[in-house]
Amino acid sequence: MYIEHVAMYVNDLEKAREFFVKYFNAKSNEGYHNIKTDFRSYFLSFDDGARLEIMNKPNMCDDEKQLAKTGYIHIAFRLGNKEAVNELTDRLRNDGYSVVSGPRTTGDGYYESCIIGIEGNQIEITE
Repeated sequence: MYIEHVAMYVNDLEKAREFFVKYFNAKSNEGYHNIKTDFRSYFLSFDDGARLEIMNKPNMCDDEKQLAKTGYIHIAFRLGNKEAVNELTDRLRNDGYSVVSGPRTTGDGYYESCIIGIEGNQIEITE
């Protein structure tokens, strides 16, 4: 068994798609649009086969995001080495995204950083 995909609603579907393509080398499908409900989505695929569905529809609730809350809290991307973690963290910081922590080695041995990415969602970048 494996997780088929993870999904998230976003306010700006095109901007979210560009974010994951630009920083995490996602490959996007052509998208889906249900004309009756105005639901729209893209499936984003990553090199290891993982997929993220980003979605949008009218009248969504957009509560303020808290870093420490119950429920799903972040998406983690494994880059393969410390240098890649450092480089992407610096690139995201220089492009205006907030770095919450790191890059650092955590108490359980992970080398990682955490940033606040598109629309206030936390993303972990690990070795």
